[in-house]
Amino acid sequence: MRAVDIIIKKRDKQELTADEIEWFIQGYAQGDIPDYQAAAWAMAVLLNGMTDEETTALTLAMAHSGEMLDLRSVVPIAVDKHSTGGVGDKTTIVVAPLVAACGLPVGKMSGRGLGFSGGTLDKLESIRGFRADLTTEQFLSQLARVGVVVCGQTADLAPADGKLYALRDVTGTVQSIPLIASSIMSKKIAAGAQAIVLDVKVGLGAFMKTLTEAEQLARLMVAIARQTGRKAVAYLSDMNQPLGIAVGNALELREAIDTLQNRGPKDFEDHCIEIASRMLVLGEQSSSIEAARLVVEQTLRSGKAWQKFLDWIEAQGGDLSVVMDPQKLPTSKLTREIGAPASGYIHQIHAEKVGLAAVHLGAGRAKKGDPIDYGVGIEVHHKVGDTVQKNDLLFTIHANGEEQLYQAQQMLTEAVIIEESPANALPHFYGVID
Repeated sequence: MRAVDIIIKKRDKQELTADEIEWFIQGYAQGDIPDYQAAAWAMAVLLNGMTDEETTALTLAMAHSGEMLDLRSVVPIAVDKHSTGGVGDKTTIVVAPLVAACGLPVGKMSGRGLGFSGGTLDKLESIRGFRADLTTEQFLSQLARVGVVVCGQTADLAPADGKLYALRDVTGTVQSIPLIASSIMSKKIAAGAQAIVLDVKVGLGAFMKTLTEAEQLARLMVAIARQTGRKAVAYLSDMNQPLGIAVGNALELREAIDTLQNRGPKDFEDHCIEIASRMLVLGEQSSSIEAARLVVEQTLRSGKAWQKFLDWIEAQGGDLSVVMDPQKLPTSKLTREIGAPASGYIHQIHAEKVGLAAVHLGAGRAKKGDPIDYGVGIEVHHKVGDTVQKNDLLFTIHANGEEQLYQAQQMLTEAVIIEESPANALPHFYGVID
């Protein structure tokens, strides 16, 4: 085979065979195919798409480019969840111990924030001592012993995906739905996931801006799971406004702790309960979503999920005195409250603009490797559809510099639209694909 022939075949809108895809990906991972040929191939995929069969072959080729975990060696079945990224999405921090407390092990390799989308690991690392860099042996041992583990992806897991993603990031090919789907699913398959709940965000603060795009991505990932012998269900969930109240690492961790202690914001708690319930059904712990929801709610209310959270954090080296007293978490030097500029109904709280304001404060990264300020962020005190009076509290900014605070205030002012006419509340979910 020759790389140029495979590029030309995809350029001419022909379907690649599994052998051709496997050969190309392995050649690129091993350095035999140069970046410029891989970039040309990725652009051809972006422009001409892939069939479900091609995308599945690509997923498996990337998954098999490195280590493959088999979680069945330590637990009968483990479930995973994946969010495509959003603003204020700290769901894993609640759902992982909640599902584990229901008796279903959760083994998850998570990512860090990039752009306006926050990363689970950054939020967890605001806990003093928390270790995200576990070895494979430590990952498996903790999963068997504690029932829940969340850590960073090892370099040996789907290395071809890491190399290809870095190339896509600088060649304008990130937004290809087949490449997004195979990137996500290759890591899940390599990490040993047998059942996966996918939380596909759609809207202003998501990478998928339209419901059509989100549904296409969700259906493709579910199809990949089915063709590789895994079970998957995908939610289409709203990300036009931030999820919950808090945006920023320590702030979001506090909100997750509040939720595990039954005092979190309702929209975020509802989201966590729904995702956790679906994980129980997919993991064969409950026969129906209704039965699962009863178990999940009882487990949350009883405090068992909170205790499982403490067990999990302690197992990964986190200082329990910090989570027992969240006032010890990192904080900012400055705070500023932003009031409503007029009375009326909230028609928009632009999630991406809120997320970018948090990045400007230092809560996120403009590029990989940027440092994180764990104590800064934004609290969003209202939702679309709410009625407000002039000067009612809309946002609280947590900052460590006057300039950053001022810039964030300007960005947040542009994120809100208030009008005299009533506005409908946004739906929480747009649909489920299984």
